[in-house]
Amino acid sequence: MTLAELQALERASVIPSYARLPVEFVRGAGTRLWDDEGNEYLDFLSGISVTNLGHCHPRVVEAVRDQTGRLMHASNLFYTEPAMRLAARLVDLSLGGKAYLCNSGAEANEAAIKLARKAKPAGDVVVVHGAFHGRTYGALSATPQESKQAPFAPLLPGFRVVAPEPEALAGAVDERTAAVLLEPIQGESGVNVLSDDCLRAARSACDAHGAALIFDEIQCGMGRTGTLWAYEQSAVRPDAITAAKALGGGLPIGALITGERLADVLSPGDHGSTFAGGPVIAAAALAALALTSDERLLEDVRERGLRLAAGLQRLPHVLRTRGRGLMLACELDISAPEVVRQALLEQRLVVNATGPTAVRLLPPLIVSAAEIDDALARLGTVLQAGAMERPRQAAGGPSG
Repeated sequence: MTLAELQALERASVIPSYARLPVEFVRGAGTRLWDDEGNEYLDFLSGISVTNLGHCHPRVVEAVRDQTGRLMHASNLFYTEPAMRLAARLVDLSLGGKAYLCNSGAEANEAAIKLARKAKPAGDVVVVHGAFHGRTYGALSATPQESKQAPFAPLLPGFRVVAPEPEALAGAVDERTAAVLLEPIQGESGVNVLSDDCLRAARSACDAHGAALIFDEIQCGMGRTGTLWAYEQSAVRPDAITAAKALGGGLPIGALITGERLADVLSPGDHGSTFAGGPVIAAAALAALALTSDERLLEDVRERGLRLAAGLQRLPHVLRTRGRGLMLACELDISAPEVVRQALLEQRLVVNATGPTAVRLLPPLIVSAAEIDDALARLGTVLQAGAMERPRQAAGGPSG
């Protein structure tokens, strides 16, 4: 089908919840994507930090093909080896407690909220401005962004919103608090790094009042910042983390991973999901986790991230860069959505805007130095033209 025919089908048949750019991708390999006309694109978005190992990594594909040919689904009424092995590996590589497998990041955060509320019944959950934790009702209630919450009010009670500052976090936690839920690096709001002082303040306050500290590592985890988990680069160890996006190597999965204190809070029947931890997805995740936890890859991420950040800072119209590893954004003095559109259509570079002035870059972790230089040249060509409107107050459709 042609792009025009797909767009007609969308208008007729698809609930309009996405603002899509006018490109149909039909194939991917490594850091590259191809559209329906055979044009090749350099992907510096990774499906919003999903294809961290590049598109169709051979070991992930092999794991999926092998498992699909043997067993695709049995339900959680029975055991399957891939799910049990994946949970064990996640725990071993993180907090040492136990894991709950699910299907997405929002589901992982829903499980985390339920875990915290059962551990401390009726307690509040403290979140910070700029956070994004998902679009289901609990996760949305923890996402203090007016544009996302207002159309669906009233939301769930029991969420307290404060500034992402040490004093505000310390003052918000008390004996009524069940949990503090934070992204160490806020992705959807523009790659805003929470300071180590913020994380330490949250940890101290949670310890003082018996609350759980939960890190949402759905976007910043799985090697994105140069360590397997972002919390490893701070002096703070959370009580639980949530993971998703890149965990499945390109397939949908989520996980809640606890430390020992919260490992046995939930009991059979407290939570569940029909498809959670299915054998095909778990097999893909095991392959992805084995590849991503390789220290040589993580060292490359740190080095490539420094190269990309330095190169971005030298481009025209870039006011500043922020982020860590290969999770970066650059702030512009011209319209970011227009830059993103022109980069896609004119330079065949895939990035996205997280607001009127911020361009987010999330290249695959396997990206080479030469590909970083290529992406910088393509983006620089767009920025050099500079004949764009000034920033608007809102960007395009939803990101993740």
